[in-house]
Amino acid sequence: MIYHLLWLLRDVFTHRIGFYAYQAVLFRSIAALLTSYVLAMILGPKIIRWLMRKKIGDRPEFYHEDLNNLTKAKANTPTMGGLIIIISTLAATLLWTQLNNPFVQKAIMLVIWFGGIGAADDWLKLTSQTKQRDRDGLKAWEKLIFQIGGAVLIASFLYADFANIPDGKLFWLPFYKHGLPLQNWMFVFIAIIYISATSNAVNLTDGMDGLASGCVGMVALVLVVLCYVASETMTQTSTVTWASYLLLPAIPQAGELSIFYSAILGAVLGFLWYNCHPAQAFMGDVGSLPLGAAMGYGALVTRNEILLFIIGGVFVMELFSVVLQVGSYKYRGKRIFRCAPIHHHFHLAGWSEPQVVVRFWLLAAFFAAIALATLKIR
Repeated sequence: MIYHLLWLLRDVFTHRIGFYAYQAVLFRSIAALLTSYVLAMILGPKIIRWLMRKKIGDRPEFYHEDLNNLTKAKANTPTMGGLIIIISTLAATLLWTQLNNPFVQKAIMLVIWFGGIGAADDWLKLTSQTKQRDRDGLKAWEKLIFQIGGAVLIASFLYADFANIPDGKLFWLPFYKHGLPLQNWMFVFIAIIYISATSNAVNLTDGMDGLASGCVGMVALVLVVLCYVASETMTQTSTVTWASYLLLPAIPQAGELSIFYSAILGAVLGFLWYNCHPAQAFMGDVGSLPLGAAMGYGALVTRNEILLFIIGGVFVMELFSVVLQVGSYKYRGKRIFRCAPIHHHFHLAGWSEPQVVVRFWLLAAFFAAIALATLKIR
């Protein structure tokens, strides 16, 4: 909105005052980050108090007695704190992006869709006892249907946007400078898998104070860079793009998503102020599902699906630890880990919660650095 307002008043701001920084993606990315951070800091106490008045508190329950003992102090801590992130992200995105950008429009739709799924799941889950409901949130198959439905819509529209973008219809591998042909049905299939899997991966990681929000911040920072280099020129006077220089897929207009992911980064940093140990609020599904889906969406737009395995290495560990644990117990009758997701394994092994969180943050930073290094190694 601010971008469009300044553009309408460009005769005043650009020609008379000489202010044209608003046209630059980097300037608006920084502005979005600061805006969402400040909004999260301001909204945090208000939303937390509202959740407390509504008695929307968490009730951590695991199929492990020792873990229940370790987490019993978290009982009644307000959850659905992801509302802080979602509201701040959407507000900053609406203020600073070009709202006619097709990639931004789908990003907004994705956050609202998956945030709605998470909100419904959290609300049903957290009010089931107070209102004598029999159900404990959305059933797994219900949640999955809505996730896949949203992913199908996003994938279909995204493929249509790539109609005149040759690199958009190719499959790109890290360390390899040429894209591979990709059929349209395969593109949609990959999109469905990625958006659904990443939304659930962040959801699984959201089990300790600050763990998911800190790791999402690392991933968002990398996606800011990827979206920027996918379409922006190297200098204001140059016609050479960063994508052509680095031999990356060129996706025109993807640079506007840098503002969206900067807004996510600022929002999760602001939320982390209230989510760090001991947490005043938990993210809940209303925050973890849209943030995870946004990760997958960023990889799809910039054509970095495989690189996402490196960028989100912590989330990959968390997701596959659950898959391995369930598979091993089902077919071998034995558990691989003390408890899954894997952060609980280390907690039960004697690591304190802050130790687990900070060490996983360091791993997330390590994976992010490796992912950025691959941009030049092609």
